[in-house]
Amino acid sequence: MTTKVVTRFAPSPTGFLHIGGARTALFNWLYAKANGGTFLLRIEDTDRARSSKEAVEAILEGLEWLGLDWDGEPIYQHTRAERHREVAGELLDKGLAYRCYCSPEELAAMRERARAEGRPPIYDGTWRDRGVGEAPEGVAPAIRLKAARDGETIIDDEVQGRVVFQNNVLDDLILLRSDGSPTYMLSVVVDDHDMGITHVVRGDDHLTNAARQSQLFEAMGWQRPIFAHVPLIHGPDGAKLSKRHGSLGVESYRAMGYLPAALRNYLVRLGWSHGDDEIFTTEQIIAWFDFAGIGRSPARFDFKKLENLNGHYIRENSDQSLIAQIKRGLGEFESDAGLPQSLTDGQWLQLEAAMPGLKERARTLVELMESAGYLWAKRPLTLDGKAAKLLDEAGRNVLAGVLPRLEAVNPWVSDELEAAVRGFAEDEALKLGKVAQPLRAALTGTTTSPGIFDVLEVLGREESLARVADQVARETA
Repeated sequence: MTTKVVTRFAPSPTGFLHIGGARTALFNWLYAKANGGTFLLRIEDTDRARSSKEAVEAILEGLEWLGLDWDGEPIYQHTRAERHREVAGELLDKGLAYRCYCSPEELAAMRERARAEGRPPIYDGTWRDRGVGEAPEGVAPAIRLKAARDGETIIDDEVQGRVVFQNNVLDDLILLRSDGSPTYMLSVVVDDHDMGITHVVRGDDHLTNAARQSQLFEAMGWQRPIFAHVPLIHGPDGAKLSKRHGSLGVESYRAMGYLPAALRNYLVRLGWSHGDDEIFTTEQIIAWFDFAGIGRSPARFDFKKLENLNGHYIRENSDQSLIAQIKRGLGEFESDAGLPQSLTDGQWLQLEAAMPGLKERARTLVELMESAGYLWAKRPLTLDGKAAKLLDEAGRNVLAGVLPRLEAVNPWVSDELEAAVRGFAEDEALKLGKVAQPLRAALTGTTTSPGIFDVLEVLGREESLARVADQVARETA
């Protein structure tokens, strides 16, 4: 009988859901989905001093925005401390753990001696075989695992392959601190066992932890999960990922205007591949995802590639879907252009009408909204530098000539507007651009926009004619 796949994402709530954590969650989610399994969420909040409610909320919101739904309720690790202590007690009773009375100062001196002698700075087993009768009075002990000192611990990793650790460099890890609080190592193993985790998918910086945790699984007689340690994400320069590379919280990517589907697609390609394919539907990723597609080299984060991919997703999204996503994120978008915090019903309708032209150029929703600013700009428009140059005396003369042609257009639709403008250009022996460029500047205050005839149609007759007239009037101002 095949065991049902159970994966987990286990973040520590000491900060935001960073991009590396998001990819770890995605890989666990995908593997569970691909195998008809279960994806669980465990909040590893045993460090009560550093854990915060705000960080938990940021993690949950980030996962929800990315579309990574977990099964059941989140499990909060700190609520299981008694169970963790119970397992430490079982190991003591079996003689597989012992009480260690070393002070912090003694441990520090032990590490220094080891370094000076060229040995790994690990615990030397001072209390490993000493009796309780030798314990100093008034000193609360830590509980340590009596780990194997000889032989090897082998991890047959789904990504890294066969990895061998010599047991003499894996010291007797602490299970309970002297204040009785469980350590990360103990808590993770107990929770993975009790939650029925079959596959642990995480960054390869946890590879040594896998060896230590395997010893603890074996001491308890529990079956250890299958490990898949994924290479970390680096910056485009090959250095460890930092904020300048993109090591930001998921909420920052939302504020920058990225679509969750695009970010999922980009993250899955950071370390996993399916032939030469670059763009996937969610259904395709789930169908194709496996450990064999994960490489062993660190992936490189590249904002330019993410932007280009996001632009593709924007163009492929329906206008209504984009409107819905903008509505959800509008108050959170970050832009130097000063985007509105809200829009009226009429402005939303205008935005939807303009969407076919706007989404062709935008790489992010923020860019899209910045380029849509002309829709709700107040008259008279403020011109940027390039637009002001176009609307010199010659440019305003062109506007004065085309204005009567526009006033005569009926119905006010792009085809009729284009015919009127083209007719004026031909009559005046002008290239179309010589008319369209000053017209664009007058209508939008910039030199870039969707197609000028679409801009005219979306703005409507009254607003369009008034904006052109504003610029014509500057001639005698």
